[in-house]
Amino acid sequence: MNRLDQRFADLRASGKKAFIAYVAAGDPSLERTRDIVLTLEQCGADVIELGVPFSDPLADGIVNQMAADRALKAGTTTAKTLAFIKELRNETQIPIVLFTYLNPVYTYGFEKFHQDAAAAGVDGILLLDLPPDEAVLNRETRLDTSEHLPSAIRLIAPTTPPDRVELIASQAEGFIYYVSREGVTGAQTSLASGIQEQVDRIKAAAKAPVAVGFGISSPEQARTVATMADGVVVGSAIVKLIEQHGLSDDLSEKLTAFVKPLVEAVKSV
Repeated sequence: MNRLDQRFADLRASGKKAFIAYVAAGDPSLERTRDIVLTLEQCGADVIELGVPFSDPLADGIVNQMAADRALKAGTTTAKTLAFIKELRNETQIPIVLFTYLNPVYTYGFEKFHQDAAAAGVDGILLLDLPPDEAVLNRETRLDTSEHLPSAIRLIAPTTPPDRVELIASQAEGFIYYVSREGVTGAQTSLASGIQEQVDRIKAAAKAPVAVGFGISSPEQARTVATMADGVVVGSAIVKLIEQHGLSDDLSEKLTAFVKPLVEAVKSV
């Protein structure tokens, strides 16, 4: 088991759900990202999704787009992100999943990226725009799922047909990320409909845990989703807070005040 598998196994054994926090690496700087990750861990986050900044993040809403832009302007690169994680491993063993697109990975070198990510201490990789068919059929882009490489996290959307749900679920490692609504990332005032039915459908075909994200921004929403799934992902709402206070001396206090109630809501289920 890698750190990600172990964390979900420990949570399952204790009857708890996972709180997964997304932030963009390098927003507003990699030094600040270190403080952010450690603060999120202190708040009780179980897994960190770390976005690799990319100039064309087509699945992201404006909040995460601007975070990626700030990170790029700060000089953050794929190589620097991996070096950052390797250094961060001296301070924390929290599971880390890289959230990225195929273009930066292809440019870096597909096999080299996965090998370097493993060496840096990455536990999972979520490639948003790599179709599962390609991951299986195309030798150039097929993920090597041997034990020493990061887990291949998969996405399932509300519009995913049943046969593709089965295909994706059969390939998933670490956890399955169920995108709870159509469109791009971004905090929402209400939850999408049909989450329970979709999660049940995925669980019937999957061995990996199912986490739900896209639009969750309040403790009430987080608690509701935690009753349906194995994990809850909060991203844009945290990234927005970093946008507002990323350069402030009280960033850790602001993050703690916002994130801790979300974590407590998830753990209360």
